[in-house]
Amino acid sequence: MRCPCLPKAAILILQSALTKKLSAFVSLMDADLDTLVRFHQRRRTFLPGHELVHEGETRQSAFVLAEGWACSFKMLPSGERQIVDIQVPGDFLGLRSILFRTSDHSVRAVTRIEASEVLSSDILNAFSDAPRLAAAVLWAASRDEAMVVEHLCNLGRRSAEERTAHFLLELGARLKVVGIGDMNGFACPLTQYHLADALGLSAVHVNRVLRRLREDNLLMFRDGHVSILDFERLRDLAGFDANYLDQDGPLLR
Repeated sequence: MRCPCLPKAAILILQSALTKKLSAFVSLMDADLDTLVRFHQRRRTFLPGHELVHEGETRQSAFVLAEGWACSFKMLPSGERQIVDIQVPGDFLGLRSILFRTSDHSVRAVTRIEASEVLSSDILNAFSDAPRLAAAVLWAASRDEAMVVEHLCNLGRRSAEERTAHFLLELGARLKVVGIGDMNGFACPLTQYHLADALGLSAVHVNRVLRRLREDNLLMFRDGHVSILDFERLRDLAGFDANYLDQDGPLLR
């Protein structure tokens, strides 16, 4: 039982998106929660467009995203951008940048964000002091890898409608676990250019796809909000099976 006289800031952290996300895999104990509080000691605000992690640079920090959205991406020699993933509250930003010698991608704020800086020493100490939390972080990294597999299938084998539907259903499932969305819909600050760079399509093509999905009464993306109009039909179109996200409840209690 945790002490009810915790500072307000600590209570907010214990109710944070990261805590909710990691608790989907591991029932966190007091030692784990204390470590999570320390993760949030260096909280910072970044404006839209700010690059938190730079591809190719060394000795960078990672971050825990508390509020707002970000994207991880690679720039090609042609100047084109490939968005690798979208980060939502509860996600780590640039975790590999403190584990690898150099960062293999960049991370940019899509909206105004609140993020807590995490150093390599924070991660190593967490693994030493709170092994259950370490298992939860490993799960989060493994889930990210599973999402990359699905994104590769999107780009390689799914049609434009299928990949768009799959991507948005995945976002809804991810937001549901941290309490800021569900499978009926969610607030979404992404532009059609973000979707285009994530899905390997042009912005014009994305616009056409979204119009077709709306006309088929499957999905509506309007004024910064995604509405799922017919979940079962949209799921069948996308071939979406959320099992790869592994969010059905703690495996380690």
